[in-house]
Amino acid sequence: PQWYPSRVGLQLERNGPYLKDSINIQSLAVSSIITLYFTDLGQQVGWTTFFLTEYTGPLLIYLLFYIRLSTIYDQVESTKNFRHPVVHLACFCHCLHYTRHLLETLFVHKFSGGHTPLKNMIKGCAFYWGFTSWIAYYINHPRYTPPSFGHRQVSFAALAFLMCEAGNHFINVALAHQNHSGSKACFPSPTYNPFTWLFLLVSCPNYTYEVGSWISFTVMTQTLPVGIFAFLMVIQMSLWAQKKHKLYLKRFYPEVRRKAAMIPVI
Repeated sequence: PQWYPSRVGLQLERNGPYLKDSINIQSLAVSSIITLYFTDLGQQVGWTTFFLTEYTGPLLIYLLFYIRLSTIYDQVESTKNFRHPVVHLACFCHCLHYTRHLLETLFVHKFSGGHTPLKNMIKGCAFYWGFTSWIAYYINHPRYTPPSFGHRQVSFAALAFLMCEAGNHFINVALAHQNHSGSKACFPSPTYNPFTWLFLLVSCPNYTYEVGSWISFTVMTQTLPVGIFAFLMVIQMSLWAQKKHKLYLKRFYPEVRRKAAMIPVI
């Protein structure tokens, strides 16, 4: 009983791929005898729980640094130092980003896998929560210095950030609608919405917009921790995009063959 269905992995051969839940055993049997290998996949959590936990942490952690708790910053410095407007703008943008993720998890995304190992959630939370603490500590520090080019740099970066957030949302809505309709005969295509036209150039425009958001946030705040986080996100998103691009090439070769995975032309 301790091995509930989502925790059980079944294989036809050792170290082979795990059988999908939708497969009928009878369809696999070539004779009256079939051997299945059992694997305990470990404690599992649902994808909704995974993303809600992963994204709620950064939202709350950043706000704790924003209010400048006495246990984090020196109270004398906090009361003396004036907060540059970019500090408030950065808090708004950061909260907007993760609030969008949370709302999309609840109302937009359609999760097909069902479950994932608990250890994956722990690693994801450690990454996002840890980087958020590092980022928020620097941006909300009483000695934080504004970007080199002042208001112009902040304004352009904030505009780019908001455009990337909007684009990411509309791409996710388009993908969810395509998956929900059950039409898998064609590659996800752009709609009348200009933000979805990026589908014409890349296979994974949602990753393109996600990376664009963090690069814009880096330029807007001009802090090293955000730059490092953005760099790591570019690497991770590129790997995911390449993996998904290869799957698209197998299923929709004519439509995808001239497209890039995440960055146009590259």
